[in-house]
Amino acid sequence: MARHLITSALPYINGIKHLGNLVGSQLPADLFARYQRGRGNEVMFICATDEHGTPAELAAAKAGQDVASYCAELHEKQAEIAAGFGLSFDHFGRSSSEENKQLTQHFAGVLADKGLIREVSENQMYSNADGRYLPDRYIEGTCPNCGFDSARGDQCDNCTKQLDPVDLINPYSTISGSTDLEMRATKHLYLGQSQMKNQLNDWIDSKGDWPVLTTSIAKKWLNDGDGLQDRGITRDLDWGVPVKRGDQDWDGMEGKVFYVWFDAPIEYIACAQEWVAAGKGTDWERWWRTDKGADDVTYTQFMGKDNVPFHTLSFPSTILGSGEPWKLVDYIKSFNYLNYDGGQFSTSRGRGVFQDQALAILPADYWRWWLLSHAPESSDSEFTWENFQQSVNKDLADVLGNFVSRITKFCRSKFTEAVPEGGSFSDPEQALIDDLTTKVRAYEGFMEAKEVRKAAQELRSIWVAGNEYLQAAAPWSTFKTDPEQAAAQVRLGLNLIRLYAVLSAPFIPFTSAKMLEAMGASDDSWPGDVAEALNALPAGHAFAVPDVLFAKISDEQREEWQEKFSGTRD
Repeated sequence: MARHLITSALPYINGIKHLGNLVGSQLPADLFARYQRGRGNEVMFICATDEHGTPAELAAAKAGQDVASYCAELHEKQAEIAAGFGLSFDHFGRSSSEENKQLTQHFAGVLADKGLIREVSENQMYSNADGRYLPDRYIEGTCPNCGFDSARGDQCDNCTKQLDPVDLINPYSTISGSTDLEMRATKHLYLGQSQMKNQLNDWIDSKGDWPVLTTSIAKKWLNDGDGLQDRGITRDLDWGVPVKRGDQDWDGMEGKVFYVWFDAPIEYIACAQEWVAAGKGTDWERWWRTDKGADDVTYTQFMGKDNVPFHTLSFPSTILGSGEPWKLVDYIKSFNYLNYDGGQFSTSRGRGVFQDQALAILPADYWRWWLLSHAPESSDSEFTWENFQQSVNKDLADVLGNFVSRITKFCRSKFTEAVPEGGSFSDPEQALIDDLTTKVRAYEGFMEAKEVRKAAQELRSIWVAGNEYLQAAAPWSTFKTDPEQAAAQVRLGLNLIRLYAVLSAPFIPFTSAKMLEAMGASDDSWPGDVAEALNALPAGHAFAVPDVLFAKISDEQREEWQEKFSGTRD
């Protein structure tokens, strides 16, 4: 049994996330976790809300709540929505946990002892109108790299360039909109990433199977311009992990907190500690400490491309720099952006379809299938209502749903609601088995390689193969002249439903469960041998004709939703 540690980038706490967030990290991570569990492997799949930094403070202020209460409320909402989409986290934690606080302070102390943290006196933006320093996302302006006019103070969402607030052109306060800003002196801690450059470069070079998107972004920040720069890891904020050196106060850092991008990745480890504290497990170290058994764990991270610099450079600098036996990531699966109707999805700007809205109009599997089958792997992709309607109607309703409906209803009408006896498989059935064996092995290969779109295409081709067989075999015609052979054809078709349910579970888990329930199948084991799997339901095994698995989306529905989501969310 292989062991897989899987994490998806932590969603910010500042509101309900949109569909682009879902497909860029959590959903493909869940796909991989479900697949590995289905293969009988041991999986630890964890995620958490990212609760520190300026987005949390700004969102709480907008909601008229104190930030702690706001974060607690939004964590509960995000956990509920995650369950609604079938995200199978072993634990969904919080970066504001006591475990993360202590672990973040521990790493800071160790890194300081190693000479990798230094104090820097610097000038920082101060807003006279707001009476405070403006770090990170309290400032917006024009990106000096690409000219995007809504760049944040820590990163440009358009070109992914890491920024400092002072880099922005025509900056303004996101609190008040004031441009009455001035530079004032303050003191902060910096992580000595530049000292780690060669070690990071060698480590990245050793990961020859990483996606080009991941390595190209990492190499860009390692080698472009002046190369990898030291990074500030503290901020002048009230909300966050207090700056301490282990459990000791840090002179001169009173009233400051650690930068959210320093403590957020550390939450991956802390989340496993929370998993134990919640009574869900007993040994987090065997997943995270190589001296405690984690050396045989395969660790995979899933994230959008804007998170790549922090996961390939900053967080590894923390782990490697500590000199402690922590588990490093083995594979980083990064994604491009999913755009919406000619523009970008945006949580802060309320643009696009948001996860709670999506679940309110259609079941989760409709969205899971479209998002994963259109995952933005090699380039940005775009959500359009026309494409969504077409994919749901053709893939889910016409191919999978139609197959299940036709074979179960035919069996009920000509035999009973039980797998029929009689007949034997002949050349057409053996040809289908051989074809499916090839396709299932290819599907497994794409899933292992985390090639999401190719896996979806192969799964669809497996569904299509059953439809083509059914159309060619035509048991409704065979029944008139050879009921015994028709019984064999129907028996194969009913077993295909169970096989489809097992193979489809990573993509459409709710529908998979309905299919297994309808077929009265308690055995959901992965099909090592396709021929054997297609005999899993014996003659006489009872089943029920399920309700329609997927209703088609009408033109009227599509037009209604297209109009409803054409503006911005309140």
